[in-house]
Amino acid sequence: MPLGRNKQNQPPTELNLVPMIDVLMSVLIFFIIISSTLALEEGVEVALPGSQDQTQQPQPNTPDPLLVKLTPQGILVNEQPTTEAQALQQVRAFLSQNRQAIAVLQSDPNVQYEQVVDLLAQMRLVGGDRVSLGLE
Repeated sequence: MPLGRNKQNQPPTELNLVPMIDVLMSVLIFFIIISSTLALEEGVEVALPGSQDQTQQPQPNTPDPLLVKLTPQGILVNEQPTTEAQALQQVRAFLSQNRQAIAVLQSDPNVQYEQVVDLLAQMRLVGGDRVSLGLE
């Protein structure tokens, strides 16, 4: 029975958690560093106007832009109601007559986003980079 006496005299065993916590913290720090270095920041490059742009005077022979408005009731070109096909023809004709002009699409806030994107895409096919989206 000496075996039983030993158990009574020995202190209870303890589980030391400090090495395990050290390992877990090291692994956590490793993943934080790796995730921050692998995360690529994606963005859109925007050319902001500088001080040189403010000193330049607008060219006097630049025509006013063609204004295309998209409302829940339909499409307006220069405040005249029209269909989508007629609006695209008017944009094409306006941009071909005026080489420095642009066409601007303004949308009512109540129009669905998909409709705005679709019409803007159609206008870009007609006018290329001389078509933009305007804000009210």
